[in-house]
Amino acid sequence: MTNKKIVVVGSSNTDMIIKAARIPKPGETVLGGAFSMAAGGKGANQAVATARAGGKVVFVARVGEDFFGERAIKHFVADQIDVTFIEKDKELPSGIALIFVGEQGENSIAVAAGANAKLSKADIAKCSETIASAEILLMQLETPLETVQAAAEIASSNGVKVILNPAPARKLSPELLRLASIITPNEFEAEVLTGIEIRDDEAAGRAADALLAQGVGTAIITLGARGAFLAGGNVREVIPGYQVHAVDTTGAGDVFNGALAVALSEEKTLPEAVSFANAAAAISVTKLGAQPSIPRRKEIDSFIASRAAASTP
Repeated sequence: MTNKKIVVVGSSNTDMIIKAARIPKPGETVLGGAFSMAAGGKGANQAVATARAGGKVVFVARVGEDFFGERAIKHFVADQIDVTFIEKDKELPSGIALIFVGEQGENSIAVAAGANAKLSKADIAKCSETIASAEILLMQLETPLETVQAAAEIASSNGVKVILNPAPARKLSPELLRLASIITPNEFEAEVLTGIEIRDDEAAGRAADALLAQGVGTAIITLGARGAFLAGGNVREVIPGYQVHAVDTTGAGDVFNGALAVALSEEKTLPEAVSFANAAAAISVTKLGAQPSIPRRKEIDSFIASRAAASTP
């Protein structure tokens, strides 16, 4: 477990989930689904994943003055997350995500950003000292890019490691990419950033090289169940994933990023940290929902130990 502070800047949503036989096509109604509601949002998912993996977390976000915002903050506190810098917006509602999940675990998501869209540079300024004194700053892209940039600038100028999860996929400025100590796109997000379609490890390597050429310190391209392609320092390899039965892949990337931040704060090597993050993500896809599926540290350690034992002759 780490006592080093990890600041997460990002979104907080409430996920409304329907699990059905398949994801509806445009104009189609699929009957017989099961409904559930869970806390979500990429920033919140990563904050919770970091806390449950053993991190000391400060979450910077914006929610509405409504039932969903109050419910979210209550859950963060239960996970021992510092909520000092979560602002309550008086005008916009809390973010909402509508999620369809098919029988094979695939998902389709639409998000109404609400208060997330107003997380501002002024909000970042309020917590600048906290960011400057952190070990790691972890961010995604469900809040305004200028806000992400402002936080990254504070972190970088104070020697704080910046982990940037470029999701949802979008083009990023060279200035922001240069501020990223580590970037963690999935295959589609890496293609958006580099123009390289990733169909195999060779293509993943070329995409990673393209990201490094843009000034990123380390590139980690997540490959789903296969694991992650790691390129940084003297390391260039696929770190294998763990084979599990996937029930719902929602939030798996967020779990990966939160666990990665914790592992690095504990001074694990990059390959060790990525393997730890792969394990946490693998556990998460075996359960339904974003935050409900996020494993705690004891479960991650037990999972890794059991898989290691199973592979020993």
